[in-house]
Amino acid sequence: MDRSNLGPTLETPRLILRPPVLADFDPWAEMMADEENSGFIGGPLVRSAAWRGFVGVAGAWVMQGFSMFSVVDKSSGQWLGRIGPHQPEGWPGSEVGWGLHKTAWGKGYAIEAATATIDWVFDHLGWTDVIHTIHPDNTPSQKLAIALGSANRGPGRLPAPFEASPVDVWGQTREEWRARAG
Repeated sequence: MDRSNLGPTLETPRLILRPPVLADFDPWAEMMADEENSGFIGGPLVRSAAWRGFVGVAGAWVMQGFSMFSVVDKSSGQWLGRIGPHQPEGWPGSEVGWGLHKTAWGKGYAIEAATATIDWVFDHLGWTDVIHTIHPDNTPSQKLAIALGSANRGPGRLPAPFEASPVDVWGQTREEWRARAG
């Protein structure tokens, strides 16, 4: 069953961003099982634990009307990762987060998808602020946050079961985002 009707489809020059579909689970589980790939995004996870995260993202589309998008390469149809709005119970703010399969790293996909997503959350969800929770050792994500125009606001705290994981909260206001784009 195609569940992509749970939310919008966004397009960039190279990417399609859409709600996850069941066919995305195998590459999602592969990404989450790999230590290098998932170490800063809650992994590594066994397949059954990855499933719970996957259906949580899909379920957030139903419950909240937004969630992370699956990022798909337009030319090949390959699933590249997930990027998008994320606001679980107890989260320190309205986040646009990301996690790409390591085969997609270093190709500019993250900034392309995150830019489209931040535009969408400000324009369609009416958010006035966006954050990114980033582990202090996650230099690539820090560089992406800087490229997006976000600033490090200092240490944050995630809800259980992630409360022991150190994070810095990066972010910017809608006005800062629009001034950057202008």
